[in-house]
Amino acid sequence: MARAKAPARGGSGRSAAARIPQLAWHEVRPAPIVLISGTEGFLADRALRILRDALRTEDPALEVHDVDAAAYAPGELLTLASPSLFGEPRLLRVTNVEKMTDAFLEEALAFLEEPADGAVVALRHAGGVRGKKLLDAIRAGTGDGVEVVCAELKRESDRADFAAAEFRHAGRAIAPVALRALVAAFADDLGELGAACQQLIADTEGDISADIVQRYYGGRVEATAFAVADAAIAGQLGQALSLLRHALDTGADPVPMVAAFAMKLRTMAKVGGTRGSGGQIASQLGLAPWQVDRARRDLQGWDEVGLGRAILTVAETDAAVKGASRDPVFALERLVTLIADRGHPRG
Repeated sequence: MARAKAPARGGSGRSAAARIPQLAWHEVRPAPIVLISGTEGFLADRALRILRDALRTEDPALEVHDVDAAAYAPGELLTLASPSLFGEPRLLRVTNVEKMTDAFLEEALAFLEEPADGAVVALRHAGGVRGKKLLDAIRAGTGDGVEVVCAELKRESDRADFAAAEFRHAGRAIAPVALRALVAAFADDLGELGAACQQLIADTEGDISADIVQRYYGGRVEATAFAVADAAIAGQLGQALSLLRHALDTGADPVPMVAAFAMKLRTMAKVGGTRGSGGQIASQLGLAPWQVDRARRDLQGWDEVGLGRAILTVAETDAAVKGASRDPVFALERLVTLIADRGHPRG
């Protein structure tokens, strides 16, 4: 596999960060220096694995060495990168570059000036200012490197794109409603989402339907009841309605949805108007300190009238989803809208 060459250095006026190829995690390719930057550890690990597999496919005799830049022994980098007796290719996976020792910084800067032939040095930097001099040198083109950017996937659409790519790369299709449910079920951990995608790919055949997602991860999907409540209480109407529809589309029971709202609003009502530390209030009310702290954050923007109206509407909605209404979904959406408006209906 041909190694990427950095553009020639010169007076282009561009920033140092723009002088070497900037790649997404799945675009990683061999180069004398591969800088893997960003806070998303799961994507960084995946990029490292892709790089290792590509090099091993090219030459099964690949030697792989791990170096901890935070506990670096002087001379280690040059020794491991130097050609062996039989000239096997080498991959050096260097972790904790953001915590590097002074000795590593000095020797890495020297190594950039003359990388070892046949070696790929992958540097994992998880963020922070430590090692800026080294990163600037790499980004300026010294060492003919590439940078793989592994930024955290904060938006739901980014996580959905990631999950869709997992199935696409495996030659599998997933229904849009199933994809939304899967992403909602693992909204807090990209690693768990990736593992869930791989499990579905390994354990099932054909297209991934909403029923399959429900069968495997129904408990996690139902857990989105609290995600719906959290979004609505925080005033995020669009996100709350989106999560609600995703959950209902995958067969989630409306009753636990209403129960999640009731639990959170009751806690807010208990905590509202109290004074004292979280520990003191928790002891008085029979709650955990974290519940008190969360309720106080949730109460921001609410008043007594709005909270009272929301609690009454929860009771009405509970009856509606248990058979008192012909349209329980409408009742749920009305509840979500009222709560997102802090209990004060729109004009």
